[in-house]
Amino acid sequence: MMELEKLSGTQLGRLVNQGVISPAQVVEYFRNRIETRNPSLNAFVYTEFDEAARRAEQLEQRLARGEDCGPLAGVPVALKDFLPSKKGWTNSHGGVKSLIQKDPADSVFTRAAEKAGAIALGKTNAPAFAFRGTTDNKLYGPTSTPFRVGYNSGGSSGGSAAAVADGMILIGEGSDGGGSIRIPSSWCGCFGFKAGVGTIPSVNRPDAWSASHPYCFNGAITKTVEDSAVMLNHMAGFDSRDPNSVRLPKRDFTELMKQPVSGWRIGFTEDFGVFPVDPEIAAIVKKAAMRFCDAGASVEPAEFHFAHSGMELAEFWCESICFDTAADMEIWKQNGFDLVRDHRDELPEEFIYWNEKIRNGTFMEFRRMNDLRTEILDAMEDAFDTYDLILSPVTVCAPVKNTADGNTRGPEVFMGQKMEPLIGFCETFFANFTGSPAASVPAGLTASGLPVGMQIIGRKFRDEKVLAAAGTFEQLSPWSYDIPLNRNLDEGIRMKQK
Repeated sequence: MMELEKLSGTQLGRLVNQGVISPAQVVEYFRNRIETRNPSLNAFVYTEFDEAARRAEQLEQRLARGEDCGPLAGVPVALKDFLPSKKGWTNSHGGVKSLIQKDPADSVFTRAAEKAGAIALGKTNAPAFAFRGTTDNKLYGPTSTPFRVGYNSGGSSGGSAAAVADGMILIGEGSDGGGSIRIPSSWCGCFGFKAGVGTIPSVNRPDAWSASHPYCFNGAITKTVEDSAVMLNHMAGFDSRDPNSVRLPKRDFTELMKQPVSGWRIGFTEDFGVFPVDPEIAAIVKKAAMRFCDAGASVEPAEFHFAHSGMELAEFWCESICFDTAADMEIWKQNGFDLVRDHRDELPEEFIYWNEKIRNGTFMEFRRMNDLRTEILDAMEDAFDTYDLILSPVTVCAPVKNTADGNTRGPEVFMGQKMEPLIGFCETFFANFTGSPAASVPAGLTASGLPVGMQIIGRKFRDEKVLAAAGTFEQLSPWSYDIPLNRNLDEGIRMKQK
């Protein structure tokens, strides 16, 4: 049997469509990898191998009839254990035991992946309410990056990123409201793409606007840019029930990712003027950014002048993201379910603090948050008046050590500056406030062997330019990291089956 974990999703899909390997063989191969390798990373928290085997059998019947089963035929994928993503499966809202329930519907990612022929094998770890840039919770514990067990995978889609990086699956579901696709992609050496506003429909009820402050979208974490482009081809579209959906011409992102970047002006910033950055991280990303000069683009320093500090802007994100969770918990409370009162031990104290702050806030505080969001929007649009793209580090630091209390966070103090520990170490959340498309590409490794990601941010409605830049960088500086296969596979937290 060939080493399937070393293939991309599209490569494996071609082999399945050509009859070189069967979907059943693929499912069994990756089932064995998950059962062997997951205990050391704690990436998967729920598996559905029997259902996957049934879907594989259905694909084999279609293949026997001569059907093309899609570009990702038989490709193993994982879903994020946060919001509903697969009808009939369960989700825990990110490791909150009292919120475990059956999924009522499929996510945009699931519908797209299955339309492309993929097979879901299970669900991956996430923090409670996806409310932080690390992956850890009180129910399942932390997820490690495959590069070093005991160091966090990043979050909130950390289980998916770790599973992709370790070859337990080839494509993982992510969602991104502040960097939750890009952060774990950075810390696990994957490619992660967050679409811009209007590209991927996000239909939410009863509040249709609930995923817009900041903008939150479904997406994919992959090994290659092409795999993400294939997923975007199947996820992008117009839906009138999403108030932010935009009717755009049909685009083939697998072709658009090939467009040249020659002549583009690209701005590079280490810190957006507000983040303290590890000099090693900054140097790795700057060196990676300069590779675009080899493709005929210019790379220039980009300056940002925010009136507020990085700490204030990160706290602003914590407040904004809680508008929906605070409202949900209030509705639950009115219906007799008081999550904080009756299940406080399942929740991080930071989550409780920020939700209480929003719940007890005033309309003038809401106005102040809109003013801050406008400041971010204007700063980013000013930059795009000059540059086609903005490049930066994804995070200011390398992966942090996991803690034993179910509450792994980023640094509270970094390089002598006080930090907001949930998202303040991430340079990602600006793109969620503006709706800009953004990606994380592997930029290199630290001297200690931990991965570093470079962020690529584009202007709204120009998702293809971000993919084109990522595709160019992949050609200029291919990423192919050898994950430690000889690690102690019994180390870490055991997978908890449903």
